[in-house]
Amino acid sequence: MQEARNLKEYKKDVDDALQNTFLRGAMDKFAVAYRSGRANAFAGMDVDGLVQEIAVIKDAAAADMEPLFAEFKKNAEKAGVKIHLAHTAGEANEIIARIARENDAKKIVKSKSMTAEETLLNHHLEAEGFEVTETDLGEWIIQLRGEGPSHMVMPAIHLSRFQVADLFTEVTGKKQETEIERLVKVARRELRQKYVEADMGISGANFALADTGSIGLTTNEGNARLVTTLPRVHVALVGLDKLLPTLSAALLINRVLPRNATGQGITSYVTWITGANACKAAPDNKKIMHIVFLDNGRRALAKDPVFSQVLRCVRCGACANVCPVYRMVGGHRYGHIYIGAIGLIVTYFFHGRDKAKNLVQNCINCGACKAVCAAGIDLPQLIKEVHALVQNEEGHPLTSLLLAKVLRNRKLFHTLLKSAQVAQRPVTDDSQYLRHLPFVFAKDHNFRALPAIAEEPFRNRWEKIKPRISTPRFKATLFSGCVQDFVYPEQLEAAVSLLSKSDVALAFPEDQSCCGLPVVMMGEKQAARDVARQNILAFHNGDFDYIVTLCASCASHLKKGYLKLFEDDGQMAIKARKFAEKVVPFSAFAHDVLKLESNAFEQSRIKTTYHAPCHLCRGLEVREAPHALIKSAGLEFLPAEEEETCCGFGGTYSSKFPKISAEILARKLDDAENTGADLLVTECPGCIMQLRGGAKKRGNKLSVKHLAEVMVKNMK
Repeated sequence: MQEARNLKEYKKDVDDALQNTFLRGAMDKFAVAYRSGRANAFAGMDVDGLVQEIAVIKDAAAADMEPLFAEFKKNAEKAGVKIHLAHTAGEANEIIARIARENDAKKIVKSKSMTAEETLLNHHLEAEGFEVTETDLGEWIIQLRGEGPSHMVMPAIHLSRFQVADLFTEVTGKKQETEIERLVKVARRELRQKYVEADMGISGANFALADTGSIGLTTNEGNARLVTTLPRVHVALVGLDKLLPTLSAALLINRVLPRNATGQGITSYVTWITGANACKAAPDNKKIMHIVFLDNGRRALAKDPVFSQVLRCVRCGACANVCPVYRMVGGHRYGHIYIGAIGLIVTYFFHGRDKAKNLVQNCINCGACKAVCAAGIDLPQLIKEVHALVQNEEGHPLTSLLLAKVLRNRKLFHTLLKSAQVAQRPVTDDSQYLRHLPFVFAKDHNFRALPAIAEEPFRNRWEKIKPRISTPRFKATLFSGCVQDFVYPEQLEAAVSLLSKSDVALAFPEDQSCCGLPVVMMGEKQAARDVARQNILAFHNGDFDYIVTLCASCASHLKKGYLKLFEDDGQMAIKARKFAEKVVPFSAFAHDVLKLESNAFEQSRIKTTYHAPCHLCRGLEVREAPHALIKSAGLEFLPAEEEETCCGFGGTYSSKFPKISAEILARKLDDAENTGADLLVTECPGCIMQLRGGAKKRGNKLSVKHLAEVMVKNMK
């Protein structure tokens, strides 16, 4: 595919993909079906335990990559297999082409292999004059169309049966019907002769077992077995990351792989191949078998203390299945060859900075990929790390540098916000929204109404509303975050009122500032550390047991992000840990610490649904507390079907990719409206800005409030 040269071109490509209505519909249906299918497939299983076991197994295998390869080579060669090690993608392609020439192979059949996609093997073999036929149905379809896969497991998910019928009509010269069963029969009929005529079969492998020199393939079609058995020559192209010590390790991974990929308990075929088997088509009735192991940066990755965990990936594609951005634009615009969150990372290492630099910015940081990863890879964190690497190598954009400079200086930042409050007056209406966006914003950003900056920030109100509790039950301090401090101070005031009624002594350190997450998302790691240090020191000497924040994104970054920022920084690491231990999101504090129950509230019975902020439900795994508080506060709770799906805000993401943000928001508001609720409650000011602004723009009557506001309103 033709790659965008810069971010502007890439955004245009992405925006064009948004216009593909079939793609969007297919992705929506799959995303919804996948969620329930996966849950059913894992029912009754200790998923977290399995994921942890896989992480341990894969980490150990990566660390032992060299000895595992040596052991595999020894055992496979004993069984009559020739083993090769390719240092680069080009070298792997040359080795396989040479094997074909040496064995006078002219016709090649191939089963699905992402490693072969990584090396662009088909392109190389075809350029060398070989006839190569993909035999996986989806791969065959996209080969005929001259496309790359749009999903690692379902490569043709972006195509309709009508498009496939038209394609098959062109290929066969006969008009084809659109029923899926008939199209599958056409493919089988066309491919069957290819198997019979083939001189060589090429496969990948899901597993390479060092103790026996065996490879394992997990598939849903019988094509891989035909590819590996019928031709007289079999070549397997295998990444070094597929090496495992034993069969038991592979079987454990295979318990999770199909469940995570497609919601199946097991795939149709699990094939194990040990040695060169009998083959009537071969001269000596013995198959000629080669295994080509691909490095292409894997050995260097295995030694990298930050990025080695990407080698845990089992290629299930689940990170794409749950990604709100992939759901909007598909894999051809959300990956280079490898798609989804893992693709945003490995593209940098396997295919270079130029291929990765635009992709890596298109992450909304919702954490859905990490939550579903079969091997527990911290995908969002690694995406941010790659973004920072790219900027360090290519230079930092002016907007990124300016934001970093401003957030590093709390007084400058707050002065600019106060100045903006005055400057906005000509475009502010009576409803506390901006009537229209300043001219510096493109019309693409007009998909939601944006709030005006409050006339008086929370920090200026603090002394007037500060509660005086003589005998407090608990001592807490508030972390406001910049949005609630300067845009939604009423949310903090609601929390102050509620907490004071619950006999909580409160403090508010004025030296606190933005949590720093925006600069993390912009790839400015040093600025993120500087902001974090400023906040930690602002709270360092306070007399309190809890740091309560009403912003889910702040809570997650303060509690987890700060630990990562200072993990190698001695004394600051200790301070960051002590700070993080005290951080608690509002709902968890109200429910788990204060233990607020229904006897503290009037029963208004307003029909209410809930949006779970990404950084609350996945970042901090707080799920039950908001539900319980909504019910306790006297509201009628109506669960939304996609409660935990991202709202599309993502902080700076919505300003960088406004059209994607707008489409994700539209889905979210539709989901909330479908519940029949009059009130939508959440626990993040960024989500409120997105959801409330979107609701106002589309003119519906859905009220969007912070949980603290609705609770204090009903409190006795």
